[in-house]
Amino acid sequence: MLTEVSAGPYTVRGISVGGVYTSLQVPELGVVLDAGVPIRSFAGTDRIFLSHGHSDHASALGSLLGIRCLIGKGPPQVFLPAEIETPLCESLAVQSRLLRASLDVETVPMRPGDTQHLGHGLFVRAFRTHHPVPSLGYQFFRRVSKLKPEHQGLPPEEIARRRKAGEPLFDEMDRLELAYATDTLSRVLESAPEVLHSRVLILECTFLGDKRTVSDAQERAHLHFDEILARAELFQNEALVLMHFSQAYSPEEVHAVIRAQTPEVLRERLRVFAPTSGRWFG
Repeated sequence: MLTEVSAGPYTVRGISVGGVYTSLQVPELGVVLDAGVPIRSFAGTDRIFLSHGHSDHASALGSLLGIRCLIGKGPPQVFLPAEIETPLCESLAVQSRLLRASLDVETVPMRPGDTQHLGHGLFVRAFRTHHPVPSLGYQFFRRVSKLKPEHQGLPPEEIARRRKAGEPLFDEMDRLELAYATDTLSRVLESAPEVLHSRVLILECTFLGDKRTVSDAQERAHLHFDEILARAELFQNEALVLMHFSQAYSPEEVHAVIRAQTPEVLRERLRVFAPTSGRWFG
């Protein structure tokens, strides 16, 4: 069963367990984030963003493409760290031979700082995450025009007249919508501080409580909940979605620890991406 949470204006649905599988969908943006498990209802989404090449985040891409073939969908765009483009394409070529079916994709290799226009005023910018393999986070944003302060008192007809005459009345600004950062050390919050101001931040939180220490998390290049708590005042997000919890914890444990430890400053904005009861999927 898929987990689903509301985060600001967005819906985040899918499943995620650290080291096992992660695949999320944000239908309002038309994107799938990672492909560690082939979720049938995700197959129609035409843009897939891979954070890195580890199997729990990327190994199900071929299966997802196979489902797309069954429903008559063409090659999707796959955004990914530039360093893994060649091995990913080689892997898909092998799977194509096994299936005797086409698993074509349009790869969009990205490096930190690269920006791509996704259409209808939506953009994505890649930022570096900190993991032992090439890895990226993704910041989705909308580029909007805002009337310059000195012109904000003008009547609409005067604005229209001046605009038609070519007068520069507007400033362009980027409205940060949703950021995705997984499999990373906590220093991503310093190296990519804009994520703290994104309307929604989806952030990995592999470890929490006393079963693993912060040092354990850092040794594995992951985040511990204690590191998030230490920075609680920095998060300016409308919603903070925590995901990628270790299977060392049950879903109930995850909810209990976070409920007990979350400070007031984060409580209303924090979303726990885990089932509320039972076991992890599978």
